[in-house]
Amino acid sequence: MIKVKEKANYKKFLLLWSGELVSAIGSGLTGFGLGVYVFQETGSAASTALVTLLAFLPTLLLSVPAGVLADRYDRRLLMILGDGLSALGLVYILICMSRGKAALYQIAIGVFISSLFSSLLEPAYKATVTDLLSKEEYSKASGLVSLAGSARYLVSPLIAGILLSVSDIKLLLVMDIATFFLTAACTAVVRAGLESKIAKNKKMTFLESFQEGWEAIRKKRGVLILIAISSLMTLFMGAIQILSGPMILDFADSRVLGIAETLCAMGMLVSGVIIGIRGLKKNFVRTLSLALALAGLAMVGFSLKENIYLICAFGFVFFFMLPLANNCLDYLVRTNIPADKQGRAWGLIGFLSQIGYLVAYASVGILADKIALLRQIRVGRGAAELIKISGLLLALLALALYQFKDVRSLEENEKTINA
Repeated sequence: MIKVKEKANYKKFLLLWSGELVSAIGSGLTGFGLGVYVFQETGSAASTALVTLLAFLPTLLLSVPAGVLADRYDRRLLMILGDGLSALGLVYILICMSRGKAALYQIAIGVFISSLFSSLLEPAYKATVTDLLSKEEYSKASGLVSLAGSARYLVSPLIAGILLSVSDIKLLLVMDIATFFLTAACTAVVRAGLESKIAKNKKMTFLESFQEGWEAIRKKRGVLILIAISSLMTLFMGAIQILSGPMILDFADSRVLGIAETLCAMGMLVSGVIIGIRGLKKNFVRTLSLALALAGLAMVGFSLKENIYLICAFGFVFFFMLPLANNCLDYLVRTNIPADKQGRAWGLIGFLSQIGYLVAYASVGILADKIALLRQIRVGRGAAELIKISGLLLALLALALYQFKDVRSLEENEKTINA
């Protein structure tokens, strides 16, 4: 009976995962299309970065509260509400565009509304996967979960670039809106046959939960250093994420950009498969330092010339290094925090480590425009200069990382913590 139930739950997981995969592809279509649209209309890297910032800000700020909600209320209902209501922001943008060209502020409002409701989705989705699967099944399903998360980088740019060459941004918006309702329908089917697991113990306040998570992190100086390193990583990596579009669009069209982004992101897929097959068993700090150094140097190569083949080659190397770095960071932190406090700790770690993205999204577009103006060069080359600087800083950060004894001690203490 238990095996029959587990098999049924895994089928529910596959249905839920299929909906999330389609939703991720749809979100990637919109993200790519709006980035191209804004840059082509304004010619400003800062405007493109503003849209990305407003799409990211609600998710960052509400990540911890959304996790609390996912533990206290019906997770599937939160997913349905998050998916369905997030379509409202895109509908608003579509209406504005159907009346002519959408102004930057209208796109910003729509993206912010959509992201605000989408922030409910991820914690509830991750918790639901845990509800559905056993530990053995979760290890088997983790590859699928990772694939769905990266679909917006692997699949969406290629599809969006091709569609934009024959149609316009409105088609991408309609497709994304349709995926929201498909995902909500899949979630509703899963919800109908799954008992809601709501935390019975609600005595601990949000502040008390926050404090316990912080204490678990604060006790390990090496973990604090890794979180700071992660935040700086996201700052420098945010530069290439925001500015690669304006850099390429300055000498190529949206179709070329879509193909280039997909080819670059393939590096992440290849690296993830290798890690999944072989795994990493030792030298985590050394591997982390080397992966970040090579990622930084790849950013420098990425921005050297207006040559799409060179860009794709270095972009592939950059994305190849990311899973290696993330795997090492995850291992070093996870094995040095008590198991009973990891949920709260990871909520805080996720928030703190992504602050760098927030800073990058708010600043790199403006800086790229300023560099272009001061040096009397095109915006694309201004973006390239800033990517190059960020890559060099990331490489230097990677070399400095290995010098911290507290970080190296995390790997040495791992066996003691697990014991």
